[in-house]
Amino acid sequence: MKRIILLVSLCNFSLAMAQSNLNDILAAGLDDAERFTTAWLNPVTEAGVYSISNGWYNTADAKPLGGFEISIVGNLTGFKNKDNKKAFTLNTNDYENLQFEDGSTSKLVSTALGDIQGVGVYVEAEIAPGVTERVDFELPSGLASEDLNFVPSGYIQASVGLIKGTEVKARFLPKINTDDVKIGLFGFGIQHDFTKHLPADKILPVAISAVIGYTNLSGEYDFTNTDVIDGENQRIDAKFSSWNFSAVASTRLPVINFYGGLGYITGKSDTDVLGTYQVQSGPFQTTYEDPFKISNKVSGVVANVGTKLKLGFFRLNADYNLGEFNTFTFGVNFGFR
Repeated sequence: MKRIILLVSLCNFSLAMAQSNLNDILAAGLDDAERFTTAWLNPVTEAGVYSISNGWYNTADAKPLGGFEISIVGNLTGFKNKDNKKAFTLNTNDYENLQFEDGSTSKLVSTALGDIQGVGVYVEAEIAPGVTERVDFELPSGLASEDLNFVPSGYIQASVGLIKGTEVKARFLPKINTDDVKIGLFGFGIQHDFTKHLPADKILPVAISAVIGYTNLSGEYDFTNTDVIDGENQRIDAKFSSWNFSAVASTRLPVINFYGGLGYITGKSDTDVLGTYQVQSGPFQTTYEDPFKISNKVSGVVANVGTKLKLGFFRLNADYNLGEFNTFTFGVNFGFR
C-alpha cells in the first residue's frame, strides 16, 4: 500500500521508491549498487519523461487575443505489455560481489516497473584467514507487483491567446509535502496557428499549429532504514525535464472536434541517492555519504489522436499518444474564446 501512495503522490514521474529495500544493495559495494540501481531505475524514469511530456494541446485552433482556458490534465502512461522494460538480465559476472542464492549466474530480475519478486541474493567474502562473512537479502521488485501497470501524472494548465495566432501556456503542480515525499512541477509552452495568417481563415474547416512545451519536475523520497542498512537522512532526489516539439492539426466545428499531432520528445532525468548509509551486515561494512548519481536521457517520436467536446464554458478532451511508452491523456477544461 505504501508503494501505491508513493506512486500517486510522487509519481508524476513514478520513481516507485517505496520498495524501501533498494538501499540494501549497498551491502554489495558501491560499484555493484550503482550498476544495479541504474538498470532498475532507467525504465521508470523513461516512462516518467514520456508521461510529463504530454497534454500540451487539445486543438490546433489557437485562441484569439484574450481567450483563455484553464485545464486539469491527467496522463496514464502504460507499460503492461512492455516486458523488455519490466525486467533485465542480471549477470553476476558483471558484478564484483553480488551472487544469486540458488547458484545461478544469470537470470531475469525486476526493474522498478516489473513484478518479479523473491529473488534472493547474497554477498560473501573472507574477512580474515579462514573466516568468511555473508549477508542475504532480496532484490526489489516494481510497480507491476502491486498490479499497477501505468505511470500517472497530473497538473493544472492555463492557456492564453495573444495576437497573430499565438497562444502561451503554463502548467504547474502545487508543491506536495508529506512525511516521505516532496514533489513539484512547472512548465511553459507556446503554440502558433499558421492558418490564422490565411485569407480564408474564418471559413477553413481545419487548423494547423506548431507547439513547443517544456516541463520540469522535481521530487524527493525518504528511505526507511533496514536490517542491513542504517544511516541518516537517506533519500532520493530526482529531477526530470522534457521538451515536446509537435505539429498539430484539428477540425474547427462548434461542438465536437478531432485533433492529432506528430512530435518529438527529448528529456533527461537526474537521480541523486543522498544521505548517510551504514552497511551493518556482510563483509563490506562501511559508511557511504551521498553514494551516487544516475542520469538517463530519453528521446523519441510520438503521435496522437484525440477528440474534444465543447459545451459552452465547459470542455472535455481525451487523446491517445503512441510512442516508446503509450499514454492516455484526458482533460477537464474551462475557458472562453
